[in-house]
Amino acid sequence: MSTSTIAPASAAEASAAIVIFSLALGGFAIGTTEFASMALLPYFAPELGVSEAQAAQAISAYALGVVIGAPLLAVLGARLPRRRFLVWLMLAFAVFNTASGLAHNFGTMLVFRFLSGLPHGAYFGVGALMAASVVSPKKRTQAVAMLMVGLTVATTLGVPLANFLGQTIGWRWGFALVGVLSLITAAAVHIFAPRGTGTAGGNALRQLSALKNRQVLLTLATAAIGFGGFFAVYTYFTLTAMEVTHVPEAVVPGLLMIFGLGMTVGTILLGWAADRNQTLSIYGIMGANVLALLCYPMATGAGWSMALVGFCIGMTSSTGTAIQARLMDVAGDAQELAAALNHSAFNTANAIGPAVAAAALTLGWGLPATGYVGALLTAIGIVLFTITVLDAKRNGTGPT
Repeated sequence: MSTSTIAPASAAEASAAIVIFSLALGGFAIGTTEFASMALLPYFAPELGVSEAQAAQAISAYALGVVIGAPLLAVLGARLPRRRFLVWLMLAFAVFNTASGLAHNFGTMLVFRFLSGLPHGAYFGVGALMAASVVSPKKRTQAVAMLMVGLTVATTLGVPLANFLGQTIGWRWGFALVGVLSLITAAAVHIFAPRGTGTAGGNALRQLSALKNRQVLLTLATAAIGFGGFFAVYTYFTLTAMEVTHVPEAVVPGLLMIFGLGMTVGTILLGWAADRNQTLSIYGIMGANVLALLCYPMATGAGWSMALVGFCIGMTSSTGTAIQARLMDVAGDAQELAAALNHSAFNTANAIGPAVAAAALTLGWGLPATGYVGALLTAIGIVLFTITVLDAKRNGTGPT
């Protein structure tokens, strides 16, 4: 092969890598604010004059913003060029997160946390499509995975950094950090993203066709229930480590970093595997997640086993990458809305998982039992995915 053939290919790969890295910066900013809000809660609650239980409403407000904003903005932005749409989404994200850090009462904080959640799903949806468009079809799931790695790395680096800022110079700087990261992302996307004339969705009515596509709805149901298993455990992971495992408080950030590292490794590996066999990869990762969650109650007896099983749960909770790729396959002309709804589904899981786990705790099952709750939810997700695959096979409407 001549060097003239190799050089353009290398240049194209380098250009694609820069675009994906720019998009991943946005994933890092979004992941930082989504998870850091939990870590900053003990600091902003007393200053805003509410209990920690009341302050948790700020987390719910953000999740509600994601659920509502993902489909709404995907439809409203249907005619905008993808590059411009992504820049506007990150600028809005910068404004609302910075405003969250400037809030002087809890009511205002709730409003800005809700508004901060609105761009979340649309950014990941449109960003995933752009990432997939700059690589060969055989590598598109890996491209989506690298975008999602920005979010998982946030759980490893961004959240501890925001927590450190909250402990040292004030919780408001944790949200300011997200504002700065969002501005950097907007600038990078503006500079490096392709300037093609293609619109984000082309036609709003065409986007809404996703809502009557059975394959889209079944795939989203798989995510909404199946991923609830992860949140059933993650929500109570810190509390379990402190009250059941009795690790020193200073060790908890390290456990969370190991958990986040597992998510990063799993996302990268699943992206590679799903490009080879998407359906088998989803079955494999969800099945492994059930096993890891079943081991969790036994692992709560020691810090080292909590770290090991936490890493495994994190690694096997990376279903979202393959689900996003499947939605691209089955959504037809409603790519943006379907991709954005994926993040509505995962935030629905963020509500379902902790709620079911809380019900189990109310019954007196104990914190370690959140692992069993998580395993049950993931197993239901596998059943739903099986229904999805069988429906696709029977009707010839998607990958089987």
